[in-house]
Amino acid sequence: MKIDAAVLTRDDAPAPYAQSQPLQVGRVELDRPGRGELLVRIRAAGLCHSDLSVMNGDRQRGLPLVLGHEAAGIVEAVGDGVNSFTEGDHVVMAFVPSCGDCLPCQSGRPALCEPGAAANAEGTLLSGARRLHQGGKELNHHLGVACFADHAVISEKSCIKISEELPFEHAALFGCAVLTGVGAVINTAAMTAGSSAAVVGLGGVGLSALLGAIASGARAVVAVDTNPERLEFARELGATSTLDSTDGDAVARFTRDHGRLEYVFEMAGAVPALQTAYALTGRGGTTVTAGLPHPDAELTLKAVTLTTEERTLKGSYIGTAVPRRDVPRYVALFQAGRLPVDRLVTHSLALADLNEGFDRLASGDAIRQIVLFD
Repeated sequence: MKIDAAVLTRDDAPAPYAQSQPLQVGRVELDRPGRGELLVRIRAAGLCHSDLSVMNGDRQRGLPLVLGHEAAGIVEAVGDGVNSFTEGDHVVMAFVPSCGDCLPCQSGRPALCEPGAAANAEGTLLSGARRLHQGGKELNHHLGVACFADHAVISEKSCIKISEELPFEHAALFGCAVLTGVGAVINTAAMTAGSSAAVVGLGGVGLSALLGAIASGARAVVAVDTNPERLEFARELGATSTLDSTDGDAVARFTRDHGRLEYVFEMAGAVPALQTAYALTGRGGTTVTAGLPHPDAELTLKAVTLTTEERTLKGSYIGTAVPRRDVPRYVALFQAGRLPVDRLVTHSLALADLNEGFDRLASGDAIRQIVLFD
């Protein structure tokens, strides 16, 4: 079938992207779903810094590819062997498919699925197939989702069924921002109620973590960022205090006056942010990083503090999620009014406006932007 899709043709285009146009929207051929796959009509897709890091070349992916990994839609057809989904189901996509058979999957850690990671790196679906073509050439799938398109073929292992009552523009957030941010708090850190916490980096994932910490009963939540508007917004969402990290003495003053914190979450994807997060973490505390810095970036810290202060430094990928368990739980919190992630949506746009949307994302003028499809 013929679909409209945004194809990334280069990862060295200069900003502003509205002028250089690295994403080209046009007609693409999409195969029918193979065994274990679904044809999904995409209804909403979010713009994420993980997409931007591919566009600007920080994270190398095979080109050309159909970009996008955070989405919600409706199942229109199912391939052979699919028993968990039927036509008409509303679904959210998780950007790592979980095979269910590898050691991480069988250990209850599907976010670390080995075949899923290999398929994502190769730009294929979990089956190893590519279902996208243009001009007689295969196109890569971004993280097994490739949702900057009006339709996508996706492994059933990447999909989670959701309530039909959930608006698609909100549902899309649960595929990445919420799954990663809230999961870092609940799953990776296993933060206990009554704890003190901080979030460094207030993008869509960071603000989701902040909301997750509040929903989990943190007694204090400190928001840290370089953007004063983000800091003010964090206060509106429930942060108990804020720190402007452009002030080189802010962390030292805070820890002197208030002490260090039990759980600190780094969501900016930059080494200075992770150093700030570690500096804010107290004795016996846990620092969790879910940011994606440049692959060549390295971290230096005082190694002895890991022993003498019994500190923990943990990575978190997709919020250490079990997507089919966690997405329904987080949706229930949202529907109960305890996780107002809809407030993170600052812009809606059309597929043709993606390049301009990534300019806003790069400049910090947007939190979560959602592409809406008719």
